Amino acid sequence: MMFDLQQALSIDGVVNFVKSWADAYIESDTVQQFVATLHIVMGRIGIPETIHPTADQVVLSTNITILTLLLYYHLIGRSHHSRRLQLTSDLHLAALRVLELEDLLLTQSKEENRKKGGGEVRIFMDGAFDMMHYGHMNAFRQGRSLGTQLIVGVNSDESITRCKGSPVMTDRERLTAVEGCKFVDEVIPGCPYVMTSDYLDYVIKKYDIDYVVHGDDPCVVDGKDVYESAKERGKYQSIPRTEGVSTTDIVGRMLLMTKDHHKRSGFEEDGAKLITAEKDGMKNNEILGTYSKFLTTSRMLRLFSVGVEAPEEGQRVVYMDGSWDMFHAGHISILKKAKEMGDYLIAGVHSDAIVNQHQGSNMPIMNLHERVLSVLGCKFVDDVLIDAPYTITPEMIASLKISQVIRGAATKTDEGLRYEHAINAGIYRKIDSPCDFSLDDIFERIQASQKRFENKIEKKKRQEQEYYDNL
Repeated sequence: MMFDLQQALSIDGVVNFVKSWADAYIESDTVQQFVATLHIVMGRIGIPETIHPTADQVVLSTNITILTLLLYYHLIGRSHHSRRLQLTSDLHLAALRVLELEDLLLTQSKEENRKKGGGEVRIFMDGAFDMMHYGHMNAFRQGRSLGTQLIVGVNSDESITRCKGSPVMTDRERLTAVEGCKFVDEVIPGCPYVMTSDYLDYVIKKYDIDYVVHGDDPCVVDGKDVYESAKERGKYQSIPRTEGVSTTDIVGRMLLMTKDHHKRSGFEEDGAKLITAEKDGMKNNEILGTYSKFLTTSRMLRLFSVGVEAPEEGQRVVYMDGSWDMFHAGHISILKKAKEMGDYLIAGVHSDAIVNQHQGSNMPIMNLHERVLSVLGCKFVDDVLIDAPYTITPEMIASLKISQVIRGAATKTDEGLRYEHAINAGIYRKIDSPCDFSLDDIFERIQASQKRFENKIEKKKRQEQEYYDNL
């Protein structure tokens, strides 16, 4: 549409221009077709033609509605959005404060326990610890903080199967995982899943136990509290459950094939990107969790880093990197062997993006923060390199004073350029793992029994709800 600029700049010119534009818009084929369709619809539902809106009325009503929504968002909606963001921030800070208060309470309980025990206080915890993760490790850390020694009983395959269905991991695999945790002082194999009075007496007497400890979440079998006997004897203390992580959630990540749990990293080498993959038919499965709600704070990292010190002068520093996803018995076994190659072991943990670039699908199952905590909890690891570079450079070797770079023989990635500098420096070594267990084994076991796991999880939720309802 042609018009004079000077005329358009005047008030009358603007009014005339808007009117001309509106007339042209109302008479357009699109508007006329929409109004005709609207009249047909209104006629079919019995609305008299005398009250059918004209094209002018339809356009005016539409514009008023749009203007109203824009004004609402500008004047009210934005403030609501800001308020929601503030509430989210306040909730996050409150959750962190709760974690701090829980640890303070545990510290106070530890002092009280020491006064009662006159020195050494031996704590007993038991469980299946199937597919052991950093939540279990944090429970061990909290349990040990109530005393001076932590003794952990690992339920037998037979008792677990009888009470809640067969575990994913074998007795030996679960024992290796618990023995490899730095917060655990002693491990008792073959413990029953349900702690009877007779067994409790046996444990207290044989292992000189002061307190039996468990998380504050219910542990119910056939409608009965597993720790009722310990509570009746005054030998029971609870610790806060590690919120945001569970075996249920982790199984869900494997079955649903989502990547909502991944963390974006500042170190994404070689243009690493998260590859999209989704498993058909599992989008709407609401039984299982899909993402991590765990709050990884610098304080939590410090608590897991207890005992971490710089290598002493003259110590041989060994470096081994990897994804360390679903930290398991195979990882622990090879880290133990790597530690034997020197005096001080540094474990490098790759970012989510780098792991996903090389392994694809929804890998890694555990995000960077979760994997770092798992590796920090291993007794054979002296320090962890977070978001480790994929390629080992001369600068990195010099900075960390690395005397030997270790690679697992079963590692699927090629040696390529990433180990070139270590090879040229004569400090590269490939070793076999004492344990042939791998992440693929976990996947195969989970996927082979998918329906059973879903039913077991749903049954557990019902039992827990019944327990709370009867309180």
